Amino acid sequence: MGWVARRIGVSLLLVWIVASIVFLAIHLVPGDPAELLLSSGGVAPDPGAVAELRDRLGLNLPLAQQYVSFLSGVVRGDLGTSLVDEYPVLDEILLRLPRTLELIAAGALIAVLVGIPAGTLAALRRGSAFDRIASGLAALLLAVPVFVVGTLLVLVFAQILRWMPAGGYVPLAEDPWRHLTLLALPALAIGKGLVAVVFRMTRASVLDALSRDFVRTARAKGLSPSRVLMRHVVRNALIPVLTVLALHMGTLLGGTVLVEYVFNWPGLSTPLLRAVEARDYPMVVGIVLTISALFVLLNLVMDLVYAALDPRIRHA
Repeated sequence: MGWVARRIGVSLLLVWIVASIVFLAIHLVPGDPAELLLSSGGVAPDPGAVAELRDRLGLNLPLAQQYVSFLSGVVRGDLGTSLVDEYPVLDEILLRLPRTLELIAAGALIAVLVGIPAGTLAALRRGSAFDRIASGLAALLLAVPVFVVGTLLVLVFAQILRWMPAGGYVPLAEDPWRHLTLLALPALAIGKGLVAVVFRMTRASVLDALSRDFVRTARAKGLSPSRVLMRHVVRNALIPVLTVLALHMGTLLGGTVLVEYVFNWPGLSTPLLRAVEARDYPMVVGIVLTISALFVLLNLVMDLVYAALDPRIRHA
């Protein structure tokens, strides 16, 4: 329990550091949000109106006071109100976050279901035709940008073959089949790079495990090949694979911006891009802080999984 408590404490510290960096970085961006919000058609706004809006938004307060107010709001779960549409930031995040998480989870699931079995098979058949073809495809998937893959998927499966819709969103409760068909292509686009990463790491880890003494000992005891593979080889090979998977989840979070745009998936990317353009500080800080907290939380969960797979980690 002490190890778990330390990991949770470190995670909370990281979230606080990220929140502080994001807050300060946003306030260093040139431009007055009050003046920008009141500008229309290139006409300079009335200085009195700008001053009134700055006072109402609390932008005239010292930066330290704004920082304390921001942190207290985060602790209470209050991320402020959008400067553009005066909509609570937390409500907008709670509305769109599940859609982004669903897209990331689907991409990661594809990577696990494809990458781990393919990497294991390639290691067991090292040097075979399957190993060479799979390794070549993995290198190709890593080289092609996500927006190119997304565009090609739309062209092939939506425009030419007409098997899938080009994009959009339907709630799962409203039409489950339509929802899954709309999710399939963006999930493939965002998960393609992670499939290649998981495949290559699984292949390398399985090859390393196969050469270890404990595997030779298990075989010498007369254990069946399937039991040696699942209990001794795959279990030990999964630890570095999970490490890579956790580290690359941040890549998936970043890739959602392009994928959601290409497939018109209404996640966090749309309000984030709009908020950056409009200098909507509360919305930008709230979304970036949410994504950062998710990344930290994911790494915490992976640490707990490592400890379950290898108890030695708890004593490191």
